[in-house]
Amino acid sequence: MIKKAFLSAVLVAALSQISIAQTKLKTGIWRGVLTTASANQIPFNFDVNNKGAAQELDIINSTERFKVTNVTTKGDSVFIKMPLFDSEFRLALAGNTLKGNYIRHLGDRDVPMPFSATAATPYRFFPSPTKSTYNVSGRWSAIMGEGDGRDTTVGEFKQTGQKVTGTFLTTTGDYRFLEGTLNGDSLYLSCFDGGHAFLFKAKVADNNTLTDGKFFSGLTGRDVWAAVRDENAKLPDAYSLSALKPGYKKLAFAFKDLSGKEVSLDDARFKNKVVIVQIMGSWCPNCMDETAYMVNYYKKYQPRGVEVIGLAYERTTDFAKSQKALAQVQKRFDVKYPVLITGYTSNKAETAKSLPALTRVVGFPTTIIIDKKGDVRKIHTGFNGPGTGEHYTEFISEFEKLTDDLLAER
Repeated sequence: MIKKAFLSAVLVAALSQISIAQTKLKTGIWRGVLTTASANQIPFNFDVNNKGAAQELDIINSTERFKVTNVTTKGDSVFIKMPLFDSEFRLALAGNTLKGNYIRHLGDRDVPMPFSATAATPYRFFPSPTKSTYNVSGRWSAIMGEGDGRDTTVGEFKQTGQKVTGTFLTTTGDYRFLEGTLNGDSLYLSCFDGGHAFLFKAKVADNNTLTDGKFFSGLTGRDVWAAVRDENAKLPDAYSLSALKPGYKKLAFAFKDLSGKEVSLDDARFKNKVVIVQIMGSWCPNCMDETAYMVNYYKKYQPRGVEVIGLAYERTTDFAKSQKALAQVQKRFDVKYPVLITGYTSNKAETAKSLPALTRVVGFPTTIIIDKKGDVRKIHTGFNGPGTGEHYTEFISEFEKLTDDLLAER
């Protein structure tokens, strides 16, 4: 009896180990596909690797590797929780395929989006794209949208063979790391960063013209676009888009931090300091790029007399929900400066209402630079992140020179 019971226990343990092994994802490069409501597919790649007994993955967009460590399995179920943007995947594993939903948790509802993935699939759009005689490398003046919704942007692309990488720069930021291919006379670009899924398609009429452009964002977002090559294309000065109302020199606010403590610009820690106010939200990828930069900026400049304050405008006015989302941001980037929950949503009219000294808030992020006397000196709209290459390094150089100049003032 004892021997039989022992053998049964060993068999159960062995079967359990086999079951665990079977529910692990195959390591290496996968191809994931998100499907929009209009049946368009937004592809991206991710790299699965073992981390001890656990697994993690890197989402790949051009040169970016977005690490995701919260990967769990139960039976044939796989759960992947994004470290930012309050989103997750709930999937079923069958051999080397995954199928299920990517779910965005918004302030008032959940938005599921169909998702599937296959292992050992390194291509993004086509396994063998059709060769093309065109080359889209360079700078483009691009128009997004139609009618009153038209927006002038700048596209910057680099083509190597048929692989294309790059981004679109706008007055409120950039579309981050886009990656795709030139397939014959058709351009395809995509990006998935855990919070936003983008697909750009266009016809290449010639080496100077992109036509019939279509842009898909998330489950239901869609728009049109077109572009012409223009090496001199540029956007308005980011410091010219927002300002203080006549008669105002200073900014005033008092909001609670993540622990519930009220923080105000009148607090002693901000007196006689250069203060950077970051208007942001946990839902905003450009804000996350700025936060990643601002964390290192704060380490460098806080000992010299600079303070940073994040003002968060979330998708909900619920303090607890906002607190949870922002705690993820704080942990992900190791944010040491205060991040305040304003209690206002990301609606730009509400954001402006919360800071009545401003003429308007054009977009997220917006960065307000305050001198040692407490006067607002500059307001910068948007953020050119690392996906913009030289624009990112130029911003850092200019921003830190401005900081040095303000610190030198008496």
